[in-house]
Amino acid sequence: MKLSANQPYFIPYIGYWQLIKNADIFLICDDYNYIKGGWINRNRVLNGKEPIYCNLSLDKASQNKMINETFIKDIDIEKQLRSLECTYRKAPNFEEGYKLMETILSCPERNLAYFLENSIKVIAEYLGLKTQFKRTSEIEGNALLKREYRIYDFCQKLGADTYINAIGGMELYDFNEFKQRNIKLEFLKTNDITYKQFDNDFIESLSIIDVIMFNKREEVIKMLDDFTIVEG
Repeated sequence: MKLSANQPYFIPYIGYWQLIKNADIFLICDDYNYIKGGWINRNRVLNGKEPIYCNLSLDKASQNKMINETFIKDIDIEKQLRSLECTYRKAPNFEEGYKLMETILSCPERNLAYFLENSIKVIAEYLGLKTQFKRTSEIEGNALLKREYRIYDFCQKLGADTYINAIGGMELYDFNEFKQRNIKLEFLKTNDITYKQFDNDFIESLSIIDVIMFNKREEVIKMLDDFTIVEG
């Protein structure tokens, strides 16, 4: 059984969804510390020909709080949607991308972790992903363990023999350490994925919403398999 995990991010880039698709269980790390300036409550979309951040405003966010202890301020849904419409209204798949964002932003939940969990599930359903989701806070007894030891414990308790991590985590984990615990460690590297963004020069690593705006659902689903697995 394959396990992957990550903090919940706001409408993350396509590699996040590749990680989800390639796992049997995806752990939403809701009882991890909030990271200021990261991707938990923001991502990048187009604004004309340039990238711009699309943000969720937070109430007294702190890196001393867990993600599931952090709350969202009221969302100006109309303003957020107008901003997206200004850029993407002539995109070939605008209507589907707009409806997804309308559904996501209309969620009444203000706990950041649960709001993001809902948004992840909305997009996962659109992409036809069958992966099972679990919150790390649901798995008792390891909250005080350090980084890799917590992963070992997750794998043991959930019966995973393979742990898949994004390629950016290669410096964090050791293949041999996992092997000694009978866990296969893999890293997922997104290949060079490009698509037409109007007549602009292509801007990579934007939100999955950008991918959806410019590509049919079947094309996006096909992109989810465009990656390389790095093994020890």
